[in-house]
Amino acid sequence: MARWQPDARGRLEAAAFELFRERGFEQTTVADIAARAGLDKRTFYRLFGDKREALFSGGGHLEEVLVKAVAETDAAPFEAVVAAFRRVAEEIFADRLELVRVRQSIIASSPELQERELRKGTSMVAAVIAALRAKGLGETTATLATESGVTVFRVAYARWVAPDSDAPLTDLIAEVATELRAITSAPGACPDRGRP
Repeated sequence: MARWQPDARGRLEAAAFELFRERGFEQTTVADIAARAGLDKRTFYRLFGDKREALFSGGGHLEEVLVKAVAETDAAPFEAVVAAFRRVAEEIFADRLELVRVRQSIIASSPELQERELRKGTSMVAAVIAALRAKGLGETTATLATESGVTVFRVAYARWVAPDSDAPLTDLIAEVATELRAITSAPGACPDRGRP
């Protein structure tokens, strides 16, 4: 009967997350995840391609929000990408810091998950470049703006998930973008001197 209860996807994602945290990714099976969620393996495979996807299933939504935000702004290319990541921070990551920290520790514990995260990141970069190209930008401009914006997001994200951080991700994105602008425009400027 459990398989007909609502939100099978959410229950499977929650079960996978709990089990990966408790046992580790490699030690958790699809059968374990399905059982914890009160479902069967067939239901799991109907919703996810493999157990990694239970941890990464939000990537598609993140990419959609990012691409939509880039498409909707009239800002300069780099500013458009930074603004899009700030929207992602507000819509997807707000109030989820502890959950994200646990997720990052799960990913850090598995080379297989680290590789999957890199592939998802590559897909995200390609989607943002395509969104900028659709606005009439050239390949080089779209690529530089996207890669620079992604770098800002990655640095801000790493600061955000650090154990001693309590700053909002949107603020950290703005801070890192300001640092990048400073080091790329002023000779000899290095705003993070002394920062580890």
